[in-house]
Amino acid sequence: MEKKMKYLFIALFCMSTPLLAQTYKETVEKAFAMAEKDSLVQAEALFKEALKLGPSHAYNAIIFSRLGTIQQRLNRPDDALQSYAYSLNIAPKSVQTLLSRGALYLEMENPDRAYVDYSEVLDLEPKNTEALLFRAYISMKKRDYKAARLDYTNLLIVEPGHYNGLLGMALLNQKEKRYKEALENYTKLVDTYPEDASLYVARAELEQEMDSWELALLDMDEAIRLNPSSAESYVTRATIYLHLKKKTQAHSDLEKAVAAGASRGSLQDLFKQCK
Repeated sequence: MEKKMKYLFIALFCMSTPLLAQTYKETVEKAFAMAEKDSLVQAEALFKEALKLGPSHAYNAIIFSRLGTIQQRLNRPDDALQSYAYSLNIAPKSVQTLLSRGALYLEMENPDRAYVDYSEVLDLEPKNTEALLFRAYISMKKRDYKAARLDYTNLLIVEPGHYNGLLGMALLNQKEKRYKEALENYTKLVDTYPEDASLYVARAELEQEMDSWELALLDMDEAIRLNPSSAESYVTRATIYLHLKKKTQAHSDLEKAVAAGASRGSLQDLFKQCK
């Protein structure tokens, strides 16, 4: 993204009037170079200097947007919001700036404002997968499952194998107890990303809700094979073993969970069930 923004600026600059001070162009190029090196404080200072050198430059929307991203990374959200606002005052239909501000609003736990920005993006680009994904996520948090389903569906039409889109749809189906559809979503993910241990854990949780304990056990076996250092996975498999009346195996997994970093005290109730 850094290089893309830099090259976009240079291309636009080259089309601009030759009367523009050379120092403005040089300062902006230095700022992008500093940003590419993650020298964020220096980059911020240079972008601000460029804005002073060319306060009316037609392409300052790009500079303000990039400045907002840097301030966001420097953990100064209020400054970032101000920079994004300046950028959008110049270029109100900038999809990238709207997406950046939407993400910042989510970080600031302001989903209502984020929802507005993502909606504006989708008015401009109805197939924008990032906006569809995060608007669906916000709708899920609000328990507006109908709206979430619509956005997840549209996302998966655009990109049928979208990881987070499929995962979001699986969780939505699970929440609405549409277990067959949720299982299909998880299985498609597992087939596509067979080395992702977290997907087997997620499917095992669904299978427990479906009372398919033997299938859940198989998925947890695979999850632990892929990630044998996960204390949480050993605890999950131990609870499955307990449900299946396999206390010896459950006790063994609890000990492995402790060895992997889990607190023995937090597992006392489960240990008691193994006796």
